[in-house]
Amino acid sequence: MLRATDAARDYLRAWIKRNVSQKSNELKAAFGFKAHSGWAVLVVLGIRKGDLEILERSRVELVEEEWAKQPYHAAENLEPADARRTVKRGIDAAKRIALRELRSAVKRTGESGFEVRDCGLVAGNPMPDWSVDEILAVHFRMHKAEGVLFRDVLAKAADGCELRLVAVAEKLLLQHAQSALKTSASSVLRKIVELGKSVGAPWGKDQKEATLAAMIALQGTYRGSGR
Repeated sequence: MLRATDAARDYLRAWIKRNVSQKSNELKAAFGFKAHSGWAVLVVLGIRKGDLEILERSRVELVEEEWAKQPYHAAENLEPADARRTVKRGIDAAKRIALRELRSAVKRTGESGFEVRDCGLVAGNPMPDWSVDEILAVHFRMHKAEGVLFRDVLAKAADGCELRLVAVAEKLLLQHAQSALKTSASSVLRKIVELGKSVGAPWGKDQKEATLAAMIALQGTYRGSGR
């Protein structure tokens, strides 16, 4: 007798096979990112021989100087003009580094025989269109702005690499993964556990969420927005 878990696994594999490119020499992959202040977790998820595979799991550094992890905090006690220049310098550097790191990841993935077309990004709540002065005037806004900053630079870098961006709110990841794969939450979670076992530690919340974002991006049906 076929067990329910076996049926769910068979359905998931059937979905994967349907989504393999028709070109026999082309293997598809997608990025999944979970951003933090100054760095991000990257999971590269591919399809090989009808199944999902972790191609890379890494920490991507998005700053080169310690202060740039929190550019608004670095500018907090400066004169307004100097503060705005400091924040701009930090943001510009993060944009440059993010683009460099994504281009490098695209190249590495291509060298392994996979083509990256999509980038999943774990998103947070949107931020009002505050000016730098307005952000610096209220301390909690500084934390909010720094959280949004590194998600934004990754989104811009994905665009710079001509990748389709799929931004999904953290609290909706599992829901949209279910919808994208057309299977149950338990089946998706079992796959996450299976993928984690294939690569070993670290396999915490960040890696799991980045993988879910990559799953959704790889499917290519979810049209999320907001970062």
